[in-house]
Amino acid sequence: MGERKYFGTDGIRGRANTHPMTAEVALRVGLAAGRLFRTDDDRRHLVVIGKDTRLSGYMIEPALVAGLASVGMDVRTFGPLPTPGVAMMTRSMRADLGIMISASHNDYADNGIKLFGPDGYKLSDEIELKIEAMMDEALDQDLAPSNKLGRVKRIDDAPPRYIEIAKQAFPKRLSLKGLRIAIDCANGAGYRVAPTTLYELGAEVFPVGVEPNGLNINAECGSTHPETVSEAVKRYRCDIGIALDGDADRVIICDEKGHVVDGDQIMALIGLDWAKRGRLNGNGVVATVMSNLGLERRLKAEGLTLERTKVGDRYVMERMREGGFNIGGEQSGHIILKDHATTGDGLMAALQVLAVLVEAGAPMSELARQFEPVPQLLQNVRYTAGKPLEDEKVKAAMAEAEAALNGAGRLLVRPSGTEKLIRVMAEGDDEALVKRVVNEVAEAVKAAG
Repeated sequence: MGERKYFGTDGIRGRANTHPMTAEVALRVGLAAGRLFRTDDDRRHLVVIGKDTRLSGYMIEPALVAGLASVGMDVRTFGPLPTPGVAMMTRSMRADLGIMISASHNDYADNGIKLFGPDGYKLSDEIELKIEAMMDEALDQDLAPSNKLGRVKRIDDAPPRYIEIAKQAFPKRLSLKGLRIAIDCANGAGYRVAPTTLYELGAEVFPVGVEPNGLNINAECGSTHPETVSEAVKRYRCDIGIALDGDADRVIICDEKGHVVDGDQIMALIGLDWAKRGRLNGNGVVATVMSNLGLERRLKAEGLTLERTKVGDRYVMERMREGGFNIGGEQSGHIILKDHATTGDGLMAALQVLAVLVEAGAPMSELARQFEPVPQLLQNVRYTAGKPLEDEKVKAAMAEAEAALNGAGRLLVRPSGTEKLIRVMAEGDDEALVKRVVNEVAEAVKAAG
C-alpha cells in the first residue's frame, strides 16, 4: 500500500485552517471524490454531507460542496447529525457517497473529513489512496459543463429519520418508562437526536452538553470526560448515565453510583445478552489489540471467542464483515452493532445497554462489571527520529518482557498512526510485573529514539 499523504486511520484530520484541514484541501477532496464516484451513465449523482457543531464546519462544508458541485455531483447537506446517521442516510437516500465533517472526540480547534461509500461503510484504504492521488491533480480537470453543475439543497428531515431508526433498534416489548437517564452529548452532533430518542422511548431525560456554540464541543464533557455525566447522574439521582463523543459514534456509560463503564464491559454486556438470546453471530465478538484480557477470558468461559484486530474501528468492521460477526468495538466506547449500523453508533449501543437494564430489573451497578479487568498499563514514549522498534536493544527488551509474562499476560508495542510516539502496553495478573516490563521496554525505546 502506498504512503498516505492526507488520510489517516479515520479519514483526514488536522487543526482547522492549517494543512491538511484547509478550505483548499476540502475543495480538492470534493473534486477528487466527486470525479471518482461519478459514473458515465446519464443519471444524477448524489452526495450527502453531515457535520458536528465545530465552528470550522462552516468553512469546510462549503468548500467540499463547491468541489462536488463543480464536477456535476448533486449535494444534500444535513447540518449537525451523528456520524452513524450520515452513514445510514447515505444508504437510505441511495447516495453515491456520504461525507461527515468531524474530528470526533478532539477539541473544537481540530476538524476532519470521513467518507462513506454507497453501502454506508467507510471507504477502503485502496479507494482513499485513489482519492489522494487525484487530489494533487490540477483543479480544473474534468469539470462539468456549466449546464451540468450539481444542485445543492439543505434537507431538514435527516435527524427525525435517524431518531426513528434508532427507536426501531430498541426492543418493542420494552419501554424506558420510569427510568431517569443523564445524557451528555459533548455539545456535539448528537445534541438534539439523542435526548429526543430517549424521551420518545419513555425515559425521564436529564441532558448535559446540549448547548453547542462552535467552540465547546468535547470541552470538559462527553465520553472523554466521563466525570461530567457521572456528576449529573449523582446530581439528578439517575439510574444510568450515557456520554457520547463529539460525533456520537462512541459511548461511555456510568452506573447509578457514577462509576464509569468502558467499552470492553459494554461489549461483554451486550455480547453475552445477545448470545443468550441466540442473536450473536460468529460465536464471538471482534475487538482490537487494546481490549482487556479479562474480556477475552469472560467470553471464553461462555464458549465464545474474542477476535482481535489492529487499532481503528475500520479494521474491527472489516473483520466483522469477513467473519460474519455482528458485535465489535473498542475499549474507548466505539461499539459497532452490525444489525443496526454500518459504523460505531453511541446511541444504538446505549439503547442495547438500556434494554438489558430494563429486562434485568437490576441496578446498573450490578450489570456493569461483567468481568474483572486484568491490570493494564500503557505508556507513550515520544521519539524524534529513526525507527526505534527496529533497534536490537528494543527487540531484546521486548523478548525479555514476553518471557517474563510467560503466557500469563500480553505485551503490545506499536507506533502511533498520527504522532511520533511508540505505545508500550502490557497486561497481566501480576500488577508489579506489568509495571516492570512496561518501564523496561519504554526505557529501551527512549534510549533508541
